[in-house]
Amino acid sequence: MRIAKVKGLDIIPPKETSGMYETLPHLPSAGQVCIANGKRKSGKSTAIINLIEKMGFDYTIAISPTMNSNRELMERINIEHVFDDVDDTSVIDKIKDIIKKEAEDLEHYQEELKRYNKLMKDLKDGKYLDDDLLLQFFSDENYFVKPTHRWDGRKPRIAVVFDDMLGSGIYSKPRKLNGLATYSRHLGQLKSGGAIGASLFFMIQSYKCQVGGLNKVIRNQCTSLILFKTKDKQELKDIAESCCGEIDEETFNKVYDQAIGDGSNYPFLFIDFHKKKEHPSMFRRKFDEFIIPEQIK
Repeated sequence: MRIAKVKGLDIIPPKETSGMYETLPHLPSAGQVCIANGKRKSGKSTAIINLIEKMGFDYTIAISPTMNSNRELMERINIEHVFDDVDDTSVIDKIKDIIKKEAEDLEHYQEELKRYNKLMKDLKDGKYLDDDLLLQFFSDENYFVKPTHRWDGRKPRIAVVFDDMLGSGIYSKPRKLNGLATYSRHLGQLKSGGAIGASLFFMIQSYKCQVGGLNKVIRNQCTSLILFKTKDKQELKDIAESCCGEIDEETFNKVYDQAIGDGSNYPFLFIDFHKKKEHPSMFRRKFDEFIIPEQIK
Protein backbone atom coordinates (compact mmCIF):
# COMPACT_ATOMS: atom_id res chain seq x y z
CA MET A 1 0.00 0.00 0.00
CA ARG A 2 1.40 3.41 -1.02
CA ILE A 3 0.83 6.69 0.80
CA ALA A 4 1.03 10.08 -0.90
CA LYS A 5 1.67 13.00 1.44
CA VAL A 6 -0.31 16.22 0.90
CA LYS A 7 1.56 19.39 1.91
CA GLY A 8 -0.02 22.11 4.01
CA LEU A 9 -2.84 20.02 5.48
CA ASP A 10 -1.22 18.90 8.73
CA ILE A 11 -3.49 18.93 11.79
CA ILE A 12 -2.46 21.72 14.19
CA PRO A 13 -3.89 21.21 17.69
CA PRO A 14 -4.95 24.24 19.78
CA LYS A 15 -2.37 25.66 22.19
CA GLU A 16 -4.86 25.53 25.06
CA THR A 17 -7.64 23.05 25.80
CA SER A 18 -10.73 24.43 27.54
CA GLY A 19 -10.98 23.73 31.24
CA MET A 20 -7.71 21.81 31.42
CA TYR A 21 -4.65 22.28 33.62
CA GLU A 22 -1.55 20.29 34.45
CA THR A 23 -1.86 17.68 37.18
CA LEU A 24 0.97 15.84 38.91
CA PRO A 25 2.43 13.02 36.78
CA HIS A 26 0.88 10.17 38.80
CA LEU A 27 -2.60 11.75 38.90
CA PRO A 28 -5.41 11.49 36.34
CA SER A 29 -5.84 14.34 33.86
CA ALA A 30 -7.99 17.36 34.61
CA GLY A 31 -11.48 17.74 33.16
CA GLN A 32 -12.87 14.67 34.90
CA VAL A 33 -16.30 13.11 34.54
CA CYS A 34 -15.76 10.49 37.22
CA ILE A 35 -18.29 7.85 38.32
CA ALA A 36 -17.91 6.03 41.65
CA ASN A 37 -20.05 2.87 41.59
CA GLY A 38 -20.66 0.89 44.76
CA LYS A 39 -23.27 -0.28 47.21
CA ARG A 40 -24.20 1.63 50.35
CA LYS A 41 -21.26 2.04 52.77
CA SER A 42 -18.83 0.64 50.20
CA GLY A 43 -16.45 3.62 50.50
CA LYS A 44 -17.50 5.81 47.56
CA SER A 45 -17.41 9.08 49.49
CA THR A 46 -13.96 8.37 50.95
CA ALA A 47 -12.54 7.53 47.52
CA ILE A 48 -13.99 10.65 45.89
CA ILE A 49 -12.83 12.90 48.76
CA ASN A 50 -9.29 11.57 48.42
CA LEU A 51 -9.23 11.98 44.64
CA ILE A 52 -10.51 15.58 44.82
CA GLU A 53 -7.94 16.38 47.53
CA LYS A 54 -5.07 14.89 45.56
CA MET A 55 -6.05 16.65 42.31
CA GLY A 56 -5.84 20.01 44.02
CA PHE A 57 -9.28 21.49 43.40
CA ASP A 58 -9.81 24.93 44.90
CA TYR A 59 -13.38 24.27 45.96
CA THR A 60 -16.32 21.96 45.46
CA ILE A 61 -19.97 22.44 44.54
CA ALA A 62 -22.13 19.69 46.06
CA ILE A 63 -25.55 18.53 44.92
CA SER A 64 -26.91 16.21 47.57
CA PRO A 65 -29.75 16.08 50.12
CA THR A 66 -27.35 14.71 52.77
CA MET A 67 -24.16 16.73 52.28
CA ASN A 68 -24.77 19.20 55.10
CA SER A 69 -24.71 16.32 57.61
CA ASN A 70 -21.11 15.44 56.74
CA ARG A 71 -19.01 18.26 58.22
CA GLU A 72 -15.68 16.45 57.78
CA LEU A 73 -16.29 15.94 54.07
CA MET A 74 -17.23 19.60 53.60
CA GLU A 75 -14.04 20.76 55.30
CA ARG A 76 -11.67 18.39 53.53
CA ILE A 77 -12.69 19.36 49.99
CA ASN A 78 -13.75 22.94 50.74
CA ILE A 79 -17.41 22.71 49.75
CA GLU A 80 -18.52 26.30 49.13
CA HIS A 81 -21.95 25.69 47.58
CA VAL A 82 -24.50 23.04 48.58
CA PHE A 83 -27.75 22.39 46.72
CA ASP A 84 -29.95 19.96 48.63
CA ASP A 85 -33.10 20.07 46.47
CA VAL A 86 -32.18 17.33 44.00
CA ASP A 87 -35.57 17.57 42.28
CA ASP A 88 -34.91 21.15 41.19
CA THR A 89 -33.41 21.04 37.69
CA SER A 90 -32.60 24.76 37.87
CA VAL A 91 -29.70 23.74 40.13
CA ILE A 92 -27.77 22.98 36.93
CA ASP A 93 -28.28 26.58 35.78
CA LYS A 94 -27.04 27.82 39.17
CA ILE A 95 -23.87 25.74 38.81
CA LYS A 96 -23.26 27.27 35.39
CA ASP A 97 -23.82 30.74 36.85
CA ILE A 98 -21.21 30.14 39.57
CA ILE A 99 -18.62 29.14 37.00
CA LYS A 100 -19.63 31.98 34.67
CA LYS A 101 -19.09 34.41 37.55
CA GLU A 102 -15.58 33.02 38.02
CA ALA A 103 -14.85 33.78 34.35
CA GLU A 104 -16.22 37.31 34.70
CA ASP A 105 -14.15 37.92 37.85
CA LEU A 106 -10.97 36.72 36.13
CA GLU A 107 -11.56 38.88 33.07
CA HIS A 108 -12.37 41.92 35.23
CA TYR A 109 -9.13 41.41 37.17
CA GLN A 110 -7.12 41.11 33.95
CA GLU A 111 -8.57 44.38 32.64
CA GLU A 112 -7.96 46.19 35.93
CA LEU A 113 -4.39 44.90 36.04
CA LYS A 114 -3.75 46.31 32.57
CA ARG A 115 -5.01 49.72 33.73
CA TYR A 116 -2.92 49.57 36.89
CA ASN A 117 0.23 48.58 34.98
CA LYS A 118 -0.34 51.48 32.56
CA LEU A 119 -0.59 53.89 35.48
CA MET A 120 2.62 52.56 37.02
CA LYS A 121 4.44 52.87 33.68
CA ASP A 122 3.19 56.43 33.14
CA LEU A 123 4.35 57.37 36.64
CA LYS A 124 7.79 55.91 35.97
CA ASP A 125 8.08 57.62 32.57
CA GLY A 126 6.83 60.95 33.88
CA LYS A 127 3.93 61.06 31.46
CA TYR A 128 0.63 62.86 31.91
CA LEU A 129 -1.43 60.90 34.40
CA ASP A 130 -5.00 59.87 33.67
CA ASP A 131 -7.16 61.36 36.44
CA ASP A 132 -9.56 58.42 36.30
CA LEU A 133 -6.70 55.97 36.84
CA LEU A 134 -5.37 58.02 39.72
CA LEU A 135 -8.73 58.08 41.43
CA GLN A 136 -9.32 54.38 40.80
CA PHE A 137 -6.11 53.06 42.36
CA PHE A 138 -5.08 55.76 44.86
CA SER A 139 -5.98 54.82 48.42
CA ASP A 140 -6.79 56.88 51.49
CA GLU A 141 -3.40 55.84 52.91
CA ASN A 142 -1.63 57.73 50.08
CA TYR A 143 -0.39 54.79 48.04
CA PHE A 144 -1.57 52.96 44.94
CA VAL A 145 -3.47 49.71 45.43
CA LYS A 146 -2.76 46.92 42.97
CA PRO A 147 -5.84 44.94 41.83
CA THR A 148 -6.29 41.56 43.49
CA HIS A 149 -7.94 38.34 42.43
CA ARG A 150 -9.03 35.47 44.64
CA TRP A 151 -6.98 32.98 42.62
CA ASP A 152 -4.03 35.29 41.88
CA GLY A 153 -4.92 35.67 38.23
CA ARG A 154 -5.27 31.97 37.39
CA LYS A 155 -8.33 29.92 36.53
CA PRO A 156 -9.85 28.25 39.61
CA ARG A 157 -10.10 24.47 39.72
CA ILE A 158 -13.68 23.49 40.49
CA ALA A 159 -15.14 20.09 41.37
CA VAL A 160 -18.88 19.32 41.27
CA VAL A 161 -20.09 16.34 43.33
CA PHE A 162 -23.44 14.55 42.89
CA ASP A 163 -24.41 12.21 45.74
CA ASP A 164 -27.58 10.42 46.95
CA MET A 165 -29.41 11.38 43.76
CA LEU A 166 -31.18 8.12 42.90
CA GLY A 167 -34.74 8.83 41.72
CA SER A 168 -34.17 12.60 41.82
CA GLY A 169 -35.75 15.06 39.42
CA ILE A 170 -32.30 16.03 38.13
CA TYR A 171 -31.56 12.40 37.16
CA SER A 172 -35.10 11.62 35.96
CA LYS A 173 -35.25 14.72 33.72
CA PRO A 174 -31.64 14.69 32.60
CA ARG A 175 -31.60 17.15 29.68
CA LYS A 176 -29.77 19.89 31.60
CA LEU A 177 -27.51 17.42 33.40
CA ASN A 178 -26.56 15.78 30.10
CA GLY A 179 -25.54 19.16 28.76
CA LEU A 180 -23.47 19.86 31.87
CA ALA A 181 -21.62 16.55 31.54
CA THR A 182 -21.07 17.00 27.82
CA TYR A 183 -19.74 20.57 28.01
CA SER A 184 -18.26 20.68 31.53
CA ARG A 185 -14.78 21.56 30.23
CA HIS A 186 -16.22 24.55 28.36
CA LEU A 187 -18.14 26.15 31.24
CA GLY A 188 -17.21 29.74 32.00
CA GLN A 189 -15.84 30.63 28.57
CA LEU A 190 -13.27 33.42 28.39
CA LYS A 191 -13.16 36.13 25.72
CA SER A 192 -9.44 35.53 25.29
CA GLY A 193 -10.05 31.84 24.62
CA GLY A 194 -10.36 28.75 26.75
CA ALA A 195 -12.69 28.37 29.71
CA ILE A 196 -12.75 27.88 33.48
CA GLY A 197 -14.28 24.40 33.22
CA ALA A 198 -15.28 21.98 35.97
CA SER A 199 -14.78 18.33 36.86
CA LEU A 200 -17.85 16.26 37.70
CA PHE A 201 -17.98 13.40 40.23
CA PHE A 202 -21.02 11.11 40.45
CA MET A 203 -21.57 8.66 43.34
CA ILE A 204 -24.02 5.92 42.38
CA GLN A 205 -25.13 2.54 43.68
CA SER A 206 -25.94 0.95 40.32
CA TYR A 207 -24.15 1.44 37.01
CA LYS A 208 -27.30 0.96 34.93
CA CYS A 209 -30.29 1.77 37.09
CA GLN A 210 -33.48 1.47 35.04
CA VAL A 211 -35.37 4.36 36.67
CA GLY A 212 -33.98 7.59 38.12
CA GLY A 213 -30.31 6.61 37.74
CA LEU A 214 -27.34 7.90 35.79
CA ASN A 215 -28.23 7.75 32.09
CA LYS A 216 -26.27 6.52 29.09
CA VAL A 217 -25.27 10.00 27.90
CA ILE A 218 -23.33 10.66 31.09
CA ARG A 219 -21.89 7.14 31.22
CA ASN A 220 -20.55 7.71 27.71
CA GLN A 221 -18.87 10.93 28.86
CA CYS A 222 -17.13 9.10 31.71
CA THR A 223 -13.36 9.74 31.87
CA SER A 224 -12.75 7.54 34.91
CA LEU A 225 -14.62 4.93 36.92
CA ILE A 226 -14.20 3.88 40.54
CA LEU A 227 -15.66 0.38 40.81
CA PHE A 228 -16.27 -1.25 44.19
CA LYS A 229 -17.11 -4.89 44.86
CA THR A 230 -20.27 -6.07 43.13
CA LYS A 231 -22.03 -9.42 42.81
CA ASP A 232 -23.92 -8.25 39.73
CA LYS A 233 -22.34 -10.16 36.83
CA GLN A 234 -24.28 -8.16 34.24
CA GLU A 235 -22.94 -4.93 35.74
CA LEU A 236 -19.39 -6.24 35.41
CA LYS A 237 -20.10 -7.29 31.84
CA ASP A 238 -21.43 -3.81 30.99
CA ILE A 239 -18.32 -2.17 32.42
CA ALA A 240 -16.02 -4.67 30.70
CA GLU A 241 -17.58 -3.66 27.38
CA SER A 242 -16.50 -0.09 28.10
CA CYS A 243 -12.91 -1.35 28.23
CA CYS A 244 -13.13 -3.62 25.17
CA GLY A 245 -10.73 -1.42 23.21
CA GLU A 246 -8.04 -2.10 25.79
CA ILE A 247 -8.58 -5.71 26.94
CA ASP A 248 -11.10 -8.52 26.49
CA GLU A 249 -13.79 -9.41 29.02
CA GLU A 250 -11.89 -12.35 30.49
CA THR A 251 -8.82 -10.22 31.16
CA PHE A 252 -11.00 -7.45 32.60
CA ASN A 253 -12.49 -9.91 35.10
CA LYS A 254 -8.98 -10.92 36.17
CA VAL A 255 -8.04 -7.26 36.62
CA TYR A 256 -11.20 -6.70 38.68
CA ASP A 257 -10.47 -9.76 40.87
CA GLN A 258 -6.88 -8.55 41.37
CA ALA A 259 -8.11 -5.14 42.50
CA ILE A 260 -10.89 -6.35 44.80
CA GLY A 261 -9.02 -9.30 46.32
CA ASP A 262 -10.79 -10.66 49.39
CA GLY A 263 -12.90 -7.49 49.68
CA SER A 264 -11.29 -6.23 52.89
CA ASN A 265 -10.32 -2.61 53.57
CA TYR A 266 -12.76 -1.09 51.05
CA PRO A 267 -10.95 -2.08 47.84
CA PHE A 268 -11.87 -0.71 44.42
CA LEU A 269 -10.76 -0.83 40.81
CA PHE A 270 -9.90 2.56 39.33
CA ILE A 271 -10.28 2.72 35.53
CA ASP A 272 -8.80 5.75 33.77
CA PHE A 273 -10.34 5.85 30.29
CA HIS A 274 -8.20 8.89 29.34
CA LYS A 275 -4.94 7.83 30.96
CA LYS A 276 -1.78 9.84 30.46
CA LYS A 277 0.64 8.39 27.94
CA GLU A 278 3.28 7.86 30.64
CA HIS A 279 0.95 5.69 32.73
CA PRO A 280 1.63 1.97 32.19
CA SER A 281 -2.05 0.99 32.39
CA MET A 282 -5.56 2.38 32.62
CA PHE A 283 -6.21 0.12 35.62
CA ARG A 284 -5.26 0.65 39.26
CA ARG A 285 -5.96 -0.98 42.61
CA LYS A 286 -7.23 2.03 44.50
CA PHE A 287 -5.18 5.00 43.27
CA ASP A 288 -1.66 3.94 44.21
CA GLU A 289 -1.08 0.62 42.41
CA PHE A 290 -1.15 0.14 38.64
CA ILE A 291 -2.46 -3.22 37.44
CA ILE A 292 -0.77 -4.10 34.16
CA PRO A 293 -2.41 -7.02 32.28
CA GLU A 294 -0.16 -9.18 30.15
CA GLN A 295 -2.14 -8.09 27.08
CA ILE A 296 -1.03 -4.50 27.63
CA LYS A 297 2.58 -5.50 28.15
